[in-house]
Amino acid sequence: MTVQTALLQGAEILEKASIPVPRLTAEVLLCYAIGCVRTFLYAHGDEELTQVAWIHYGRYLNERLQGKPTQYITHSQEFYGRDFYVNSDVLIPRPETEHLVDTALTFLKKRPNSRILDAGTGSGAIAISVALEGGIPVLASDISSAAIAVAERNRRLLNAPVAFFAADLLDAVKPRSVDLLVSNPPYVPGSDLANMQKEVRDWEPHVALFAGSSGFEIYERLIFGAEIAVKPEGRLLMELGYRSLDGVRGMLSGNWTDIEVISDLAGFARVIGATLRN
Repeated sequence: MTVQTALLQGAEILEKASIPVPRLTAEVLLCYAIGCVRTFLYAHGDEELTQVAWIHYGRYLNERLQGKPTQYITHSQEFYGRDFYVNSDVLIPRPETEHLVDTALTFLKKRPNSRILDAGTGSGAIAISVALEGGIPVLASDISSAAIAVAERNRRLLNAPVAFFAADLLDAVKPRSVDLLVSNPPYVPGSDLANMQKEVRDWEPHVALFAGSSGFEIYERLIFGAEIAVKPEGRLLMELGYRSLDGVRGMLSGNWTDIEVISDLAGFARVIGATLRN
């Protein structure tokens, strides 16, 4: 079987199963099976596919048909211009989360010597991106030791000045020790489980997705802890979930000021920032 035939057959199988972007998915999986870049598929379309590559490609197609996200098959996701290793121990970084990195970097231009903490780091994508783009050391925590292992792997791969440690949100953080706290916390209500895409529901870690019955439980704990951990005039930045803006903004109304909301390219409120009152 030639490379071109394998690509066409894979795309057809995925399309019949209603897998999104079947052609692109087939390209990515075939490249991963061969160990090549996408241009190879078209420059060498008449070449015979090796038996080993065909076996791997067939397995990857079957995994995708079972609902396994492509990123967990290839163990790769691009974020802020870099490739990150991912597996089912961590959430797949989303492009929308890059707005959180952008907002953190804007803060660092004004206060370049800040001590930064990323709470609930997962793959480490936020912490590593801020550290490399800002040229500054970053601390990052996660409750999951498996997630920290993934983040540490990414730190080594990208040679980033980030130190990871295990903690449940801010439990291990000294009072008044953080200038900038960033977090993409779990914010999906438990009641939304049945309505989620199966790729997310069945494969991504629930500890990083769900925040109790209302979806606000982790926000509440995070803001409460931030009032102890963040220095006066320090900044808190959090990613917002769908329909969470009003509830989170209400939680910040007491001890926080300079509340700012940043929308994503689709116009949805994506990041909320606030400064701890002096």
